[in-house]
Amino acid sequence: MAQSWRMPHEVAKALPPYDAATLERAALDYAARYATTRAKLTAYLRRKLRERGWDGDGPAPVEALVARFAERGYVDDRAFASARAEALLRRGYGARRIGSALRAAGIDAETTEGLRERIDGDAEAAALRYARRKRIGPFAARPADPAEKRRWIAAMARAGHPIELVLRLLQVDPDEVGVEP
Repeated sequence: MAQSWRMPHEVAKALPPYDAATLERAALDYAARYATTRAKLTAYLRRKLRERGWDGDGPAPVEALVARFAERGYVDDRAFASARAEALLRRGYGARRIGSALRAAGIDAETTEGLRERIDGDAEAAALRYARRKRIGPFAARPADPAEKRRWIAAMARAGHPIELVLRLLQVDPDEVGVEP
């Protein structure tokens, strides 16, 4: 087995700065590999430009490139928001947590508001899914003491569920949701 401290290390070759063609190729590779938003693609390209620099005429055309990708359908904020909201609903997260995740991904308030009806319509089912997954309330193995109930309430609140729904869920009888005690 070779000893790495005795072996000569290759010096990492510095990559050349971006020009228009290589920047577009980097954007295309990123959009092809990841589900992304306009804001995330913009942040990615700006980070890459900070790392390697720009070798083109004038400032880097990041906004124009992202706009062109959105026109072509490579980046679709509405589809991304819908898919992310559905995934979070399936995992049992509430409206506040979903809204926070969409804001973090750079989705604007108008797009998020367009999903509000779907998110609110599935709020109770999502809370039940979360409670089942975390063994909270009617899905718990044993009756809870007051301290454990406070922890359950806190966990459900962090998951984005409104307190009224959480308190109602904790009052549900295990027989009503098909759980054996």
